[in-house]
Amino acid sequence: MSRAEDPPRIALVRGSWNAAGGAERFVQRIASALSARGVELTLIARQWPKGDTGLPPAVRCIELDTFHVGRRWRDQSFGRAVREAVARERFDLVQSHERIPGLPLYRAGDGVHRQWLAIRRRQHGFWRNLGDTISLQHRAILRAEREMFAHPALRAVVCNSDMVRDEIARIYGVPADKLTVIRNGIDLQRFRPPAPQERSDARSRLGWPDGKTVFLFVGSGFERKGVAAALRAFARAGLQERALLVVVGHDKRRARYEQLAQALGIAQAVRFTGPQQDVLAYYQAADAFVLPTLYDPQSNAVLEAMACGLPAITTTGCGVAELLSPASGHVVDAFDDAALAAAMADLLQAERARAMGVEARRAIEPYSLERMTDEYLALYARLMRAPASA
Repeated sequence: MSRAEDPPRIALVRGSWNAAGGAERFVQRIASALSARGVELTLIARQWPKGDTGLPPAVRCIELDTFHVGRRWRDQSFGRAVREAVARERFDLVQSHERIPGLPLYRAGDGVHRQWLAIRRRQHGFWRNLGDTISLQHRAILRAEREMFAHPALRAVVCNSDMVRDEIARIYGVPADKLTVIRNGIDLQRFRPPAPQERSDARSRLGWPDGKTVFLFVGSGFERKGVAAALRAFARAGLQERALLVVVGHDKRRARYEQLAQALGIAQAVRFTGPQQDVLAYYQAADAFVLPTLYDPQSNAVLEAMACGLPAITTTGCGVAELLSPASGHVVDAFDDAALAAAMADLLQAERARAMGVEARRAIEPYSLERMTDEYLALYARLMRAPASA
């Protein structure tokens, strides 16, 4: 344990880097914010890219890319290596972003895997559901999740939405005093409503016509994030003559969704951009944001869009829905294409969409990076003052 006058030594655990991943962007943000407050940070990862990672230079990195064959072995061997590294290093606190039993603090940024599988069952037929049931990978994740939440070393769980907190309490019986809600913080200076000229310039650079309403989707993993539902709703509402649907993100099955747009007769009104390093110009140029996700604990993309003054459409399976009201967006069931189509049609009204965007920005303003950092530091101080029970 560090002396009282020394900066706290905190380790963040994240398996690997995905340039398009929301979890990695969160790690960048929290690492930068904590480092700026004098926390001595170490990132423990299986692999992390060299060069420009978005992390402050003061952040130390420990890579633990142990030998493995297959994902299940990979995750188990990484968990063992993390516990060994933690025992050697003697950090003041370890915050894991992976399901590793035996660590004191877990951030449930990926939500609850058991809940995600339950939602998937609503979408898939018998054979795919049977495949999920017998999948060794899913069974390994569920076992790690169950053991982690039951482990006596677990002292606190950070949930990024009330939805996730309630799921963990209901499914795994974790006591309420171990569950803390800290919502993702947003850089409210960078992500802000654009000035008219900024919006015009962004729209011109992206080649979007001024006379059409642009619905923006940002997210990777199209099945879970609901791209098919967005395409079906766009077609169902008959928006192809008056609007564009722009899909930003990566999916290895992208061609399947392009074929769906073609089959629905809306291909000329849908643009797939692939992943983008910087999505700010897309937020600035769009008129509304749509993320009909099946399950998303707290979507950074929805938060960023709201901060940029866009009315948002999302689902009951998204933690950000807790921040939306009828004045700032629409919340629908992920499997209700008719409700999603009606929500998109509603936002064709430019004045209404702008007014809702103002309310969306107002709703998001309390959730700054500064507030998030304060809440994490308060949690760390509380845990470091209290002796560990195991």
